[in-house]
Amino acid sequence: MEGEDLELGELLAAAEAAPPGESVDVVAHDLQKRFGAERVSFLFVDLIGQRLVRLAAADGDGADQAEPIDLQSTVYDRVLRSQRQHVEGDGQGGRRVITPVTNRGDCIGVLEATLQAVDDTVLRQIGDAAHALAYVIVTDRRFTDLYHLGRRTTRTSLAAEIQHQLLPSASCCEASQFTLAAGLVPADDIGGDTYDYALGRDTLHLSITDAMGHDTDSALLATLLVGALRQARRTGCDAIKQADHAHQALLNHSRGLATGQLLCVDLETGLCELVNAGHPWPLRLRDGTVEEVGLAVNLPFGVAAPTPYRVQELHLRPGDRLILLTDGMQERGAASVDLASVVHHTRAVHPREAVRSLTAAVLDACHGSLKDDATVLILDWHGSRRTPAGSSPGPRR
Repeated sequence: MEGEDLELGELLAAAEAAPPGESVDVVAHDLQKRFGAERVSFLFVDLIGQRLVRLAAADGDGADQAEPIDLQSTVYDRVLRSQRQHVEGDGQGGRRVITPVTNRGDCIGVLEATLQAVDDTVLRQIGDAAHALAYVIVTDRRFTDLYHLGRRTTRTSLAAEIQHQLLPSASCCEASQFTLAAGLVPADDIGGDTYDYALGRDTLHLSITDAMGHDTDSALLATLLVGALRQARRTGCDAIKQADHAHQALLNHSRGLATGQLLCVDLETGLCELVNAGHPWPLRLRDGTVEEVGLAVNLPFGVAAPTPYRVQELHLRPGDRLILLTDGMQERGAASVDLASVVHHTRAVHPREAVRSLTAAVLDACHGSLKDDATVLILDWHGSRRTPAGSSPGPRR
């Protein structure tokens, strides 16, 4: 076994030189060369966090074959939840090492390898390789469908395909001031829901929307809505101007309606400016108590009415958890779920795990067959904790 430090620069250069769909192979070959690793593979987390899809890496055959694995109550689930490496015997005298592959809090999957022997140095270097792999996948998935296919465990409808392209490429984001995570179910046939976020220098922008209708009509309406919101946001508009722009776009180019909630959070003060366009109220967990945040509700986007949108202020305190929902989390079969209880029960876990618990509760209540898509976005506010330039960030999770 070689004891050299893993040369991340060389690994990244090799990954860049390889075709975009072979990043896992590059890492696998590196681990084989350095440590004699065997059976190296990467497992993707699927779109709703219920299954893993294994992609073969080092053996050179069946690289595009996917093997779905139920995630619940597995060692992989424990690794993803804890974000810690796991080492166990492989039953043949070797050691099986499972390492989370995560980028800024977004769980991409796990790297799995079998070695004859491991020590702290080897584990650290495998962890570094997994961290590098996360960045490589984030970069390379712009150029290949392989990593998108890796997240599919069911066939998607055309409407679902359209809407998934409207969502951010990462469903979770960590920064010094906040952690956020979001989820949308079902993954294979959805009808109108979207969420979005963008982090500026001084402001975090959030949105959650629900375009009325079903199938491709709602997906096309959602496309227009999200496009209008992003156009306004990227030209420097605040929440009220984003709302006006989206409203006018729906009036000018469609006959549909959409509800939505837009938030602009000041990263220094925690002051949140919010516009509610006919959307369900958020929940807030503060000091162990879950309550609805009562807001004035404007008409949905696309309703021809003279009443202007109203911006409201919400003051976030360090330790607050804010939960944004669409009506699919509360209506029809989902109405039997005590959302406040689930929020309280998951108060100590990472937002991505709380999202999994909430969406799983809704799916269970509907016996796996939702009549409407359901979306949740959770924001944990830590407070202003800017990292000085040149200093080291906090530990990865």
